[in-house]
Amino acid sequence: MLCSNWRPTLLTLALASLLPLSSAHACGPEFPYRLLEDRENALRELPEGNFSLETRRLGQPIPGLGQAGEATLEPYWDSDNSRYLDARVVAEKQQLTPEQLALTNQLRSLQDARQAERDGAALPAELRLYTAGAVAFAEGDHALAADYFQQVLALPVAERPLRSTWASYSLARSQAALVNSAADDVLDDTAIAERSQHYRQQAQRNFQQVREQVAAGLADPLELGIASLGEEARLLLDAGDWGGAIRLYASQSLHNSSTGYSSLRQVARELASLSNAELLPLLSQPEVQQLLTAQILSQIDDYDAQTPMTAKRLLGLLQRAEVKNLKDADRLAAISYQSADYAGAKKLLEQASDTGLAWWLRAKLALREGDKNAATQAYAKAAKAFPADEDWGWRRSENWQYETLKPQCRVQGESAILAMERGDYLDAFDLLYRSGETYWQDAAEVAERVLSTDELKAYVDEHVTAVPTKADEEDYVWDRPLPNRLRQLLARRMLREQRYDEATAYFPSAALQQAARDYGNARQAGENAWSRTARAEAYYQAATLARVQGMELLGYELNPDNAWTAGAFGTDQPKPVKAGGLLTSAEAELQNATQAEPNRRFHYRWVAAELANRSADLLPERSQAFAAVLCKATDWVINKDYPQARTYYQRYVDHGAYLEWAGAFGTQTCPEPDFQAAGKRVWFEREQAVRQALRPYKYALPVGLLIVAGGLLYWKRRRAALAIVAKTKEDSRNE
Repeated sequence: MLCSNWRPTLLTLALASLLPLSSAHACGPEFPYRLLEDRENALRELPEGNFSLETRRLGQPIPGLGQAGEATLEPYWDSDNSRYLDARVVAEKQQLTPEQLALTNQLRSLQDARQAERDGAALPAELRLYTAGAVAFAEGDHALAADYFQQVLALPVAERPLRSTWASYSLARSQAALVNSAADDVLDDTAIAERSQHYRQQAQRNFQQVREQVAAGLADPLELGIASLGEEARLLLDAGDWGGAIRLYASQSLHNSSTGYSSLRQVARELASLSNAELLPLLSQPEVQQLLTAQILSQIDDYDAQTPMTAKRLLGLLQRAEVKNLKDADRLAAISYQSADYAGAKKLLEQASDTGLAWWLRAKLALREGDKNAATQAYAKAAKAFPADEDWGWRRSENWQYETLKPQCRVQGESAILAMERGDYLDAFDLLYRSGETYWQDAAEVAERVLSTDELKAYVDEHVTAVPTKADEEDYVWDRPLPNRLRQLLARRMLREQRYDEATAYFPSAALQQAARDYGNARQAGENAWSRTARAEAYYQAATLARVQGMELLGYELNPDNAWTAGAFGTDQPKPVKAGGLLTSAEAELQNATQAEPNRRFHYRWVAAELANRSADLLPERSQAFAAVLCKATDWVINKDYPQARTYYQRYVDHGAYLEWAGAFGTQTCPEPDFQAAGKRVWFEREQAVRQALRPYKYALPVGLLIVAGGLLYWKRRRAALAIVAKTKEDSRNE
């Protein structure tokens, strides 16, 4: 399976199942985006990109840092640094003895760093000096704090195993604070600038040293190596180095830091808020180009009226800047396409390399020009060019359906739309099925309503192997592996088409296989059992299975039953499919030929009721079983189809015997039919029928029987006498 995703809406579906149900698009659940329901628009639109994915190209991961966890600083979201403090407390409890921890906490409560140094004489040097520096930092004496942190770092490495990264990080923060601090004495502007530059360079060097220490294996329980990327980026940003800051924030984001991501968002907004005159010279920096391109392509800030960056504005500025060798020509072409500037998109694609996005755009432009052959070829190249694991994340379509956008899957899905129009249904199904969960409903529609059963069976036999599952994974259909769902779709279809012997093996669990086997055996016994009562009982067994396990055994994956949601949602009476747009008359004919019979939600209830009605056909009308099976049939459809339920009830009224429980006819209190008593009643009624037929001859019949018996006795004796005479004559001739 090339593409997969999701577990979308388990909780949503569970909650929504408690709501009143109507059409498939009622309020309540979140439904997946359907390409085959939105064919023209799916081919026309280019979905928005993913800001996080786009910005990952702007930075490089730092060897040795690893991925961020709960300890990572989030100063932009956590203004009081409570997460940092919590993480520090946890780390110190693990690092220090109870006595050291108590003394350290006591020293932190002081306001005099030198007193903290004196009172901490019992602590190891790295802890005493670092704590004194922390007190100075908290009091705003950054010069003194920096001096203490440098003393920690001056210790031999073996004597500072716990506080090396902390001291380097805190030293850098102290120096960063000194960049813009007022001078102690009067300095001219040049001296102030040189002083600020000195502290900035020192802070940058020490932030880099944190990362070097982490890579060398020194303790970093607070993940300060990752946090240092954002701190250094802020220094660069303050100095006007937008490109350098963007690279560092992007690297921080690559290490799973939400701070890096949010910082890139903020930088993009700040760039977008600049005037054209301010922004124009910055566009020579590739990182600035790419960040603004990512912002517009992802449409992530479209809602923000305070961000006046638009596609038209960005493209215009790039043209004015005369930027050569655009790194993002394919992305800029996508922005042009999204802005309906198709000529501009085509021109930009001339500068783009053969990326997946470029080929995707070429396919869409070819469709606009009516060249479907060229579009098909471009789609195939796009599918090969996109990495199979590229994921643009979760999005909403225009009609508020959700889609997990994996571009390779989406490209293959759009190609499937063209294959459907050509009549290459098996190819279209294969393209959709490769999407995994993403376009499963579309794949299921083709499998269930368009392909023939034999075509689907051949595909499954060749490509789809059952996946072993645990018992609890079979409890919810959305937890089942997709291969098992497809095999069960085929199995249900074959059971509906009365291909009982073939269907059983395709059900995913032993329990369902047994239920399918029982259903098939019961249906066949209903046709072939030797007695009418046995056939009636078999039909009733099949009816009960159809009613109790109908969704699993007979339900349609999509409308009208929606087995993919375990029946939580469906359409009560789906309308016939009509050709139009990219849906051809040939496909519409196939879909209408394979619709449910009856085409009603939970259609298997009607199947069950009719099987119970057939059972009644074979039972004595005055038997309890006759009434009971009709009572069950009535109960199964009364809430869905009252007129049909009434026909079963009326049949009982017209032909059945009065029974005490019949006052609750058609309710869940219907008794089980007594087929044994019905069988006895059959023989009783046959005997009664014979007696009734012979009643007019009750006197003549005994006489007639005596005459017949006498005649038979005379004939027997006469035959014996003739045999003796014949034997005597034969013996005389032989003497």
